[in-house]
Amino acid sequence: MIELERVFRTYVMGGQPLHALNDVSETIEADDYVALMGPSGSGKSTLLNIVGCLDRPTSGTYRLDAEDVGALSEAEVSRIRRHKIGFVFQTFHLVPRLTAAENVAFPMIFAGVPREERRKRVELALAAVDLSDRLEHRPSELSGGERQRVAIARATVMRPRVLLADEPTGNLDSASGRQVMDVLEGMNAEGLTLVVVTHDPNIARRAKRVLVMADGRIVQRLRGADLAERPMLVPAPEVTR
Repeated sequence: MIELERVFRTYVMGGQPLHALNDVSETIEADDYVALMGPSGSGKSTLLNIVGCLDRPTSGTYRLDAEDVGALSEAEVSRIRRHKIGFVFQTFHLVPRLTAAENVAFPMIFAGVPREERRKRVELALAAVDLSDRLEHRPSELSGGERQRVAIARATVMRPRVLLADEPTGNLDSASGRQVMDVLEGMNAEGLTLVVVTHDPNIARRAKRVLVMADGRIVQRLRGADLAERPMLVPAPEVTR
């Protein structure tokens, strides 16, 4: 489903090239659950942005559903972002003056989904994150965990194939974080491909696979269940998929 082949993302700083991604090749199958780990500056967020079509490789190939994203126009890439990819971030990015239902409906307005269909999808999306009783609450009336679940509902209301989550539990207490991960993992169990960036080994350990990054490279691949408290940032043999 997601194929990265010799992907580089290079920036020029002070006249010198900086490889935020350095020769990354990886395949993520449909319904996979992958955690990205590594120190700050290792390339995790850059890789997430490439996969999410928020950025393009400097060189190399990115295919989504066998479609070469680099060969697409900006309008076509926008279509992919709107219909195939959902995003969840550490900060919730909810509009303060809008209710939970209105926040979830927001992406459908831009996609031209009819009003009645929007209403039905909003109710289903909020029910899926156990917030049917919070439709008319504004963000200030919700807990941190509830806000993040509203953000998840908004990210999935367009029924994407892939959900990308960048530190989704970073602003939450342990109990709320576990609840959010339970929601995400439930969606993965129903067929949604899930990629999570995290610094927390306890979160990464829940994933099917973990990719550890350093200096723009994937330096370690392992199963989530095999992740130690502190993964070694050194190359290790690849596990069988």
